[in-house]
Amino acid sequence: MNPPGAHAGRPGDPALNPGPRVPSDAMPAGRAALSVAWAGLPMLTLGLATPLCFAAAAIWRRRAHLFLATLAYTGILVLQLAIQPDLRAADAATRDPAETLFTACVLAQALAGCFHAFLVRRRVFDPHSLDGTAANEAAIESVRRSRLLRQKARELAGADVALARELRIGRPDLPRRYDDGGLVDVNRAPAGVLAILPGITTELAARIERVRAETGGFVSAEELSALAGLPPELTAELAEYAIFLR
Repeated sequence: MNPPGAHAGRPGDPALNPGPRVPSDAMPAGRAALSVAWAGLPMLTLGLATPLCFAAAAIWRRRAHLFLATLAYTGILVLQLAIQPDLRAADAATRDPAETLFTACVLAQALAGCFHAFLVRRRVFDPHSLDGTAANEAAIESVRRSRLLRQKARELAGADVALARELRIGRPDLPRRYDDGGLVDVNRAPAGVLAILPGITTELAARIERVRAETGGFVSAEELSALAGLPPELTAELAEYAIFLR
């Protein structure tokens, strides 16, 4: 574990709180498995599910090429079903052409459909890696996840302070398993950890630690700013990342 103050960024930065990967060049295992299963359905169903596969993808991603593919495979399936009665024809002159056309339809649905599905699999399940926004999406998702974790940690601390202390919420300097989204317990964290709060220099962290010892702690970011004489513009950001366990 890194020592207190080793991080230069905010406690909510992705570098300090890595979250789960979003779809990128290397899809998460679950999404990758789902995409392969989707692409394999045309072959596994001998083409019968091909129109449904592309229809689902078209509705999900709303891409014109997927809608066109759905229409094409639906047309082939309709033709395949339409010529089935001719397969039972008594005369070879009618049955043989029907069998050839039926086989061609099955191959088009199963083989071509499967190949087509694998070809567009990443565009359906992993579009951000193809349009160059994967890193941005990952950063956005990480920030949103950290916000949610901080909210959940605050709710837990409000309901059970003793449990919050036992989980070491707001104490990144101590070994722990609970992810609080980057909170810092201003009433207990050492100066080195206080210094990772937004806008808090080592001098301000030392001042907070000194005032905390004199007053017994703080109850809010507003009180912290007032008692420690912090710049007013820091209050809002401190309220986002600080927690005050008593």
